[in-house]
Amino acid sequence: MNGIINFANSLFKPLIDMGAATIMLIVLTLIAVLFRVKFTKALEGGLKLAIAITAIGNIMNMLTTAFQKPMLQFVKHTGIHMDMQDMGWAPLATITWGSPYTLFYLLVLIILNVVLLLLNKTNTLDVDIFDVWHLAFVGLFCVYVGAPLWLSTILVLFIGTMKIINSDLMKPTFNDLLDAPEGNPMTTTHMNYMMNPIIMLFDKFFDKCLPWLDKFDFDSTKLNEKIGFWGSRFAIGVYLGIFVSLLAGNNFATEQGWKDMFTLSFIGGSCIELFSVIGSWFIASVEPLSQGIADFATKKFSGRTFNIGLDWPFLAGRSEIWAAANVLAPIMMLEAMVLPGNRLMPLGGIIAMGVTPALLVVTRGKIIRMIIIGTIELPIFLWAGTMVGPFVTNMAHSVGAAIPAHTLVSDTTMEGPVEKFLAYLVGNAWKQQGMFIVYALIALAVYLLLFIWYAKQMKKRNAEYAAAAKKLG
Repeated sequence: MNGIINFANSLFKPLIDMGAATIMLIVLTLIAVLFRVKFTKALEGGLKLAIAITAIGNIMNMLTTAFQKPMLQFVKHTGIHMDMQDMGWAPLATITWGSPYTLFYLLVLIILNVVLLLLNKTNTLDVDIFDVWHLAFVGLFCVYVGAPLWLSTILVLFIGTMKIINSDLMKPTFNDLLDAPEGNPMTTTHMNYMMNPIIMLFDKFFDKCLPWLDKFDFDSTKLNEKIGFWGSRFAIGVYLGIFVSLLAGNNFATEQGWKDMFTLSFIGGSCIELFSVIGSWFIASVEPLSQGIADFATKKFSGRTFNIGLDWPFLAGRSEIWAAANVLAPIMMLEAMVLPGNRLMPLGGIIAMGVTPALLVVTRGKIIRMIIIGTIELPIFLWAGTMVGPFVTNMAHSVGAAIPAHTLVSDTTMEGPVEKFLAYLVGNAWKQQGMFIVYALIALAVYLLLFIWYAKQMKKRNAEYAAAAKKLG
């Protein structure tokens, strides 16, 4: 096992050290060339993708940083203190990649993807190498709790299989949400979307018991057509800035209070508008590869369709993601204050990027459903963040991160909260045995059965998409 880990480190570490944007430039360009796309076109697509990833990351950081200060003011006004700091996803990703085992998990997941492709169990080639850290974190936490590496690897492969299958299940929905052509290969294997089965449970409840709530829903695009810019993306960002300024208790009797509100509003408006622009770059970046894949599949696989798994922000242009996140931010703060067992105050993860994309996919952008279901599921994220806090802090110290003494750190809306509980149960089943074995087996069985049920629902929905498209065509 140590030999495999060392091999994975020597193979992938130089690439990983270059960062997510450079990785995707290299990987997408090479894959396009392998599919016999002209090198200049392949490079053009890779550069567009690298620029889109860089831009989306910078804008997310700007938005999160801008809103951290007023939210911290809100915490000070309420006098609430919690002993665990929310540092957001970026430092946590860096810390996770600092473990040699992360590269080992990357290697086994690449092998898994290739095997599933060869066995025709998936049509998705996952090129989002950087975001493997989410699932690697689950494996590392399982080892931390008490499992041997081989058992954590089985857990990672178990979840990874469903994660890849889920990318195929979601592909028609992505086409629908983005109004993209059927031949566009863009999908994602991101851990965001492993919350889909739980969200679909609640969505089906709405269908059966509360369908009347949809009468009060609104489509931001249609709203914009009716009332002009008041329903636009940038207006939603401006409203968010005003709301957060009020929440922070800015003194509007002073010039500085008004200045802070306007600054926050302009940042919110510009960020959410730019998300839409950059989202289109993701689509443009894979166009050369899309044509190459189509030609290759026609010649070699009798027209078999292949998909490319990218990072989730190609959906960032959908304003519902940000409208829901804006409302869920203060709700998360309130829940964090009163939730039993929570020790984490959401600051770094206050813009709920780990929550809203999956809500968008399952509800297809029904804002009211997104907000209500999001409110219900947020405690899972808070409890998971609290649970892994000691592990995150220990891992941060082990890679030399500058964490103050006697301080615990974690992330509020880290993707894969349910999977972290599975890792906890599996680790304890090995370490303590007894009833933990029973709990772990029950949890894994429920997790699998729920995914199977979800897959059937998605296949049914995809068939409806296909029938509707055929009727229109």
